[in-house]
Amino acid sequence: MSRIVKTVAGLAVTATLSSPAIAQGVVTHKSISLPMAQTIANAVIAKCQSMGYKISVSVLDRGGLALVMLRDEGASLHTVESSDRKAYTARTFRQPSAAVVKRIQDEPAVAGFKEYTRVIALAGGLPIKVGDEVIGAVGVSGSPGKDDECAQAGIDKVADQLK
Repeated sequence: MSRIVKTVAGLAVTATLSSPAIAQGVVTHKSISLPMAQTIANAVIAKCQSMGYKISVSVLDRGGLALVMLRDEGASLHTVESSDRKAYTARTFRQPSAAVVKRIQDEPAVAGFKEYTRVIALAGGLPIKVGDEVIGAVGVSGSPGKDDECAQAGIDKVADQLK
């Protein structure tokens, strides 16, 4: 076979293997498990209770769907929705919900973010990550100024599994 034919054949094989038709198939990804979500939620409740707060906590999977939602006895009714929306905000934007609040304040061009369904411009939501990959989120409501601290306690409880 001539050198030109070999080169053309090699290019054809490369093009075929890199085409979208070949790229289709099974996609794998990391995701938070139900037991991990339960561990996070229980650690959040324990942390907030230790500081005297009655809160709600929501733990979402990588798709933004609730795996666990807990409401402490006596937590205000609005905390259920707020914890979900804080977690959703953190998951959607792949950053703490407090950072989204800051972006909305600092960048008028993104102020419309707060109009999205389930997004809320309040601190208390943290993404759950393995490296840079967001695999879920946790949201806490009912401990004014301490929601992020409680959410972080939940993530810290499973930190050894997030590697």
